[in-house]
This record gives sequence, structure tokens and C-alpha cells, in this order.
Amino acid sequence: MSHDELSIDIKTEHNGVALIFRLRGSLDLATSPTVRAALLEAAGEGKHEIIVDLTNVEFIDSTGLGALVGGHRRALENGGGVSLVIQEGPIERLLNITGLMRVFKVYSTEQSALEDEGRLAETI
Repeated sequence: MSHDELSIDIKTEHNGVALIFRLRGSLDLATSPTVRAALLEAAGEGKHEIIVDLTNVEFIDSTGLGALVGGHRRALENGGGVSLVIQEGPIERLLNITGLMRVFKVYSTEQSALEDEGRLAETI
């Protein structure tokens, strides 16, 4: 997969209560509009509990972060939110540096996000 490619797998979990976006590749200028549109559509259709699994994302730039924040805002307007699943490493550092660990609920596994347990804390 080249640096400007992103694959998105969307799956409904917990009897339709949560929608999981599994991303793989890079979330950047080239790919973020697709993610933003999908998140905004899901948040606007009543799928308010959205989990974005970033464990297979290699790179996120500011437009990628903007897509995640935009989806989160729309979900909040509809009584829901966007939770993130990450691994230790560059994505975690980026969320800490930007202060987004305080904005999103962040977890280390999809199961933790589904159960809303074991939320990761800001480390800076």
C-alpha cells in the first residue's frame, strides 16, 4: 500500500449501537476527505457511537486530524461521539501533543472501546 492510500472497513457492532471504522494506511490530505464524509454521514444517520480503529494507520497529518474532529463534532451534535483505538507509538504521541487525548475517548483495543472501559490517559 503506498503512502497516499487508505482502506476503510466499516462494521456495525453491539446490535447496531456502535459503528466501527477500521482504517489502514495513511490518513492525510489525499485520503481525509473520504474519511470525513463517511464519519459525517454516519454521525448524521443516527449511528452516534462511532469507533475509529487507527491501529493500522501509519501516518496522520493535520487534515486527517481535522476529519476525525469534524466527525466527532457531528456525532456530539446528535448525542453521540467518536472514540479512537490506537497503539503505543507515533499516533499516540500525536494525539498527546495536539491535546486530542482530552477530546476523544481513546482506547488500546476495540473491545475496550465497545465496553467503554480502560480509557487511555494523556501522558504529557
